[in-house]
Amino acid sequence: MHITDSALSLNVREVEASARWVEQHLGFRRQMEADGFASLRHPEAGFNLIYLRTGLETFKPASVAGDADGLLVVFVVGDVDAEYARLQADGVTVVTPLETEPWGERYCQLSDPNGVVYQLVQWVELPT
Repeated sequence: MHITDSALSLNVREVEASARWVEQHLGFRRQMEADGFASLRHPEAGFNLIYLRTGLETFKPASVAGDADGLLVVFVVGDVDAEYARLQADGVTVVTPLETEPWGERYCQLSDPNGVVYQLVQWVELPT
């Protein structure tokens, strides 16, 4: 298989709200859009984020056409503390404040207006 691109497609109630949120807070830029659809790209993410309005007749398979519940969109960043401080100053909804797991994952979780959860991660050295 030869893959030429990749995307993560999420069903959300308000496409414009999520699209605007990732543009404003995470630096994504729109590539394409139409009624009930927006595709955004970040030069460093390696995939497009696509938002589809919940309930579109064209969405297949219909059995998974609900909202983006139980999904984390995760980005590894160089300085999670700085990003967390910046996003807090922007008034972003924090779901989980900064934490460090025993295996060295330092992270925080944020939510967009549709409730999509974005996790920012930085791998840190474990204490010896």
